[in-house]
Amino acid sequence: MSLIVHHLNNSRSQRILWLLEEICAPYEVKYYDRDAVTNLAPPELIAVHPLGKSPVISDGDRVIIESGAITEYLCERHGGGHLVPERGTDEHVSHLEWLHFAEGSAMTPILLRIYTSRLGEAAAPLEPRIAQQLDAHFAYMESRVGANSHFIGSDLSAADIMLSFPAEIAIMQGMAPRYPKLANFVNACHARPAWQRAREKGGAYYGY
Repeated sequence: MSLIVHHLNNSRSQRILWLLEEICAPYEVKYYDRDAVTNLAPPELIAVHPLGKSPVISDGDRVIIESGAITEYLCERHGGGHLVPERGTDEHVSHLEWLHFAEGSAMTPILLRIYTSRLGEAAAPLEPRIAQQLDAHFAYMESRVGANSHFIGSDLSAADIMLSFPAEIAIMQGMAPRYPKLANFVNACHARPAWQRAREKGGAYYGY
């Protein structure tokens, strides 16, 4: 088996496991644990890629990083084409937007909240701006979730899988009453058998 997911515990690589379960592609998981004090990846993951970040996959001799790039690669090369709208359509453009929004715009305030939470009162001047940006991005997502709990079309897409992480963060932070459509989206994700199989393989993450 040539496809390997280098899986860091409590990380966004959980989505890659879910994607692979959805497309029924054979893969192997290599597990890595965060340092108990620093919460950083271990040296063994840096040996796979110099940045030492997860997710990272190996497919034969090729090592690929970045969640969006990995998602596009797997859908193209490993049978996940049904999770991507037809190229040249408006839905495909929206799919690309959401795919990159999930790791670009949405993650910026989320990461700022995570990092500044360790600063205590020193983070107070930044907190109003971070809170405003979190609300702006979660409200935008809330406004675009369809009645069928998908962001694009009527079926699960790779963009939905990517967007599951920021949506989970919103719910984990107690925002379900404010964003009920996002809460329904998260519940629909977690109800999928492929998500549950990935959860069994990857372990708990951020309370899920």
